[in-house]
Amino acid sequence: MAVTVPPRHDQTEEPSAFHIEQHGIDHIRESERWGRPSSLFWMWAGAVWNMEFVVYGALMVVVFGLSFAQAVLIGLVGNLFYVLTGLCSIQGPVAGTTAFGVSRAAFGPNGNRLPSLFNWITQVGFEIEGIALIVFAGVALGEKAGYHPGTPFKTVLIVAAVVIQAILPFLGHATVLKVLKMLTIPFIALFAAMAVLTYSKVHVHAVHHGAGWGSMLVALALVIATGGLGWTENANDYSRYLPRDTDPRRIVIAVGLGAGVPSFLMEVLGAAIATGVPAATSITGMLGAFTAWFTWPFLIFAIAQLFAINTLDLYSSGVTLQSLGLRLARVHCVLLDAVVAGGFTAYAVFSNRFYQLLSDFLLFIIVWLAPWCAIYLVDCLLRRNRYDVAALMDTRGGLYYRSGGIHWPAIIAQVVGMVAAFSWLDAYSPYVSWLSSHFDGSDFSVFMGLFFGGLVYWLLAARGVKREVPVS
Repeated sequence: MAVTVPPRHDQTEEPSAFHIEQHGIDHIRESERWGRPSSLFWMWAGAVWNMEFVVYGALMVVVFGLSFAQAVLIGLVGNLFYVLTGLCSIQGPVAGTTAFGVSRAAFGPNGNRLPSLFNWITQVGFEIEGIALIVFAGVALGEKAGYHPGTPFKTVLIVAAVVIQAILPFLGHATVLKVLKMLTIPFIALFAAMAVLTYSKVHVHAVHHGAGWGSMLVALALVIATGGLGWTENANDYSRYLPRDTDPRRIVIAVGLGAGVPSFLMEVLGAAIATGVPAATSITGMLGAFTAWFTWPFLIFAIAQLFAINTLDLYSSGVTLQSLGLRLARVHCVLLDAVVAGGFTAYAVFSNRFYQLLSDFLLFIIVWLAPWCAIYLVDCLLRRNRYDVAALMDTRGGLYYRSGGIHWPAIIAQVVGMVAAFSWLDAYSPYVSWLSSHFDGSDFSVFMGLFFGGLVYWLLAARGVKREVPVS
């Protein structure tokens, strides 16, 4: 039976930060909804004013061979995809649960375990990336202090990073939003300082011709995967505390601007720095762009930024584990994820293959994420953003249980979308699709996954999903 949630009358008082959040994937009652769209703006800004995006901008110039003008164009186009993050934030206030709680409506409670598993692996992968970069920055600080770090020092850094990283996700939603908002202004100040201090090293006209369209498309895929598309599966984890009658347009605008503007500016800065300092494709490589006195504050701020952005991944991976069916509290899932990420980080750091593993990971996540995002949004459109709250929480029956808990149209669309994405994916030596090899090494995997995943789901599920709307 559908649950009718009463409309909001009063704005609930914001809960105190630095207390452990008790909620996980369960439904947030209207009496506990305290968020505003502006809180999402500041949260995303605090996470995305981040050194990782400077590295992505540098990669466009150094690895993909783009000119500065091409990198600016690709950054502008790619960051428009933060609209997807905004659109994937509007279901949380209505359904009152996380992204992969809402995803049960499209896939069914059992069918939803497949994309939930993909998402958990993706979140842990980003956690590993962030912790490894923190360790590398810590090693650089040690070297600047005259110490030559060895294996024991790196091991201590990994353990310390894992412990510190778990604190904010362990405390939960209110603490995450408050701290990230506080960090936004100092992070903007760091961006301004970097822009001023690297101005003399920049040679934006050093490359006139740039890369061909194939390399530009691969760079675009990277920007989309690490930006707007890459955050869609996290979005409702943070919007679910907004009152259910919050204007969806305000949510989309707040999320799109809060994440898209800093992402674009940081990538442009990275591309500019790389025109004069090719080593800027890593955080430690950027040190060559600065005078000696700025090294310490730069590395310290970079470490803080990496902890900030990793907070969102670790929080989301915890609630995703719950959607997989683990009967653990959210805080226990966070601790389990932190340990898993720490173990794989040690492998990545000590194997000397970190950057190759990172490149492969970023390109291959597109394969599952693009079709899932399309299915998720098409399902939302078909049901007019109306959900049966009780059915979303029911893993043994209810409106979305259908055939053994699996909605086969979504599973079929997911598989078709993944095959389509694979068919035009250029992931360098591990995998180059036949379409990529025939079209100048281009990469249309994002668009193939989005188009075919969404189209197949629409064709197979439209009639049935529309029949569910009145029940919701």
